[in-house]
Amino acid sequence: MMLFQLETPVRALVTWFPDWPLVAARLADALPPDVPVAVIGQGVIAACSAEARAEGVVRGLRLREAQTRCPELVVCAVDPVRDAREFEPVVSSLEERTPGVEVLRPGLCAIRAKGAARYYGGEEAAAGAVLESADRLGVEARVGIADSVFAAEQAARSTSELSAVLVLPPGSSRDFLAPFPVEVLGQPKLASLLKRLGILTLGNFANLHAADVRARFGAAGITAHALASGQDPRKVIPRTPPRKLDQRVEFEPGLDRVDQLAFQLRATADAFVAGVQTEGLVCTELRVLITDEGGSRSERTWGHPRHFTASDVVDRVRWQLQSQPPVSNDKTAQANGTHDGGMARGGLSSPVTRVEFVPVRVDSIAHHGRALFGDGAEEQIHHGLSRIQSMLGHEAVVVPAVSGGRLLAERRRLVPWGDALPAGTAALASRPWPGRIPDPQPATVFASLIPVLLLDANKEKVRTDHRGGLIAPPMWFCPGGDPARRRLVAQWAGPWPLRQRWWDADHRLESDRFQLVDGNGEAWLLLLDEQNWWAEARYD
Repeated sequence: MMLFQLETPVRALVTWFPDWPLVAARLADALPPDVPVAVIGQGVIAACSAEARAEGVVRGLRLREAQTRCPELVVCAVDPVRDAREFEPVVSSLEERTPGVEVLRPGLCAIRAKGAARYYGGEEAAAGAVLESADRLGVEARVGIADSVFAAEQAARSTSELSAVLVLPPGSSRDFLAPFPVEVLGQPKLASLLKRLGILTLGNFANLHAADVRARFGAAGITAHALASGQDPRKVIPRTPPRKLDQRVEFEPGLDRVDQLAFQLRATADAFVAGVQTEGLVCTELRVLITDEGGSRSERTWGHPRHFTASDVVDRVRWQLQSQPPVSNDKTAQANGTHDGGMARGGLSSPVTRVEFVPVRVDSIAHHGRALFGDGAEEQIHHGLSRIQSMLGHEAVVVPAVSGGRLLAERRRLVPWGDALPAGTAALASRPWPGRIPDPQPATVFASLIPVLLLDANKEKVRTDHRGGLIAPPMWFCPGGDPARRRLVAQWAGPWPLRQRWWDADHRLESDRFQLVDGNGEAWLLLLDEQNWWAEARYD
């Protein structure tokens, strides 16, 4: 019985971009150039620069060990979304030269070699066209051509800077793969088992009979056996290039005023929203990328409680630019009648030369249609808040959210209207946080602690001993810290010690919490530090 019906192998051209997570991070300005840098995932090095490798940092090394070998190492976290986003222009450039690209993963793609070789007059010429396309974008690429995708990938990874192309003759893939260790199969459990059985290389594994491999290792083993034999059953399936929904506009010369830039972006914002709606979608999360004359890039992702309109897009650009310092421009100031030390009102630190709109998250337009009789109060609230935010700025309208912490002020977080909660906020709020106040929570939490007095029968400050107990029971409570406004303490409970970050001198907290009801029937949550009493919240 035949386990596989082998077909004539289709030659594959695989392009590998070394250390792509690192390249993508640098393209996104997440890592500085010309210094030892690395990208980490799950506490280990996923990619590192040549400067870091010179100091002994290698892929798979734990972060602490890498920092021991290279104390000046700069790191950033793995971001698959960033890797895919920065890889898209590379794939688009390849498709201009060699259509039919399949993205295996960010940093690795495959092309059917037959068509490209016929067009360019040979496989090496087709590989040269691929390298030229990558060189135009300023990224390093390596190319391997073989009878299978797996063999072509290993060929590309076997190249060097001096020889960036390796073409395996037809029928030679099995011999080429024979000396490779079994770890390259990408199946750690299978590789571990094979090594314990004394099968250390792909050649040893390929020499086993396919029926024996299936009986011992199952379906996963027979697939790995085909890879080791140079008979990768995978086919190159070209992707369908996605329709570009992003919009870009360039300015020559650059614009150095926010109002000028906002005016010029109106048409581009209209085209962006219209293009998304043409596909039956609306944009609910938008990335704005702004590049200035010096090459610096400002990038920010904006959310929206409903979906973006053209005016919303322009507002986000304006808010993103308002945090930048103005540029010195005496002529502009004179022309506009401003004399604020030579600074043009609404100016930027450097003239803007390019603005890009990229939809990060979209939704079906059918989910955002207007109701037959309107959306009632919700629509009016949204319109009013958006209008206030448009006039006063992004931080002018905020909504509350619950975060993590032991103090009530730490648990409260204000998020600008339309923005998503910061990553990890919900996870922080769900943690146990020993020492926090149990439910029900106080209704009024003071933005900053209010000084108060808690006095005993002798009108002395109530204190705690070294074991956290009260030295004398409370008798008088003075809101605002004024002894003339003292009130009798009707009921009280506590104290409860609160100790956190005892090892950090700057963020250490050693205090005691106390609940009381005064003679007026008001309930308070108090905090005692080393010397003073404070009101943290009030139960309304």
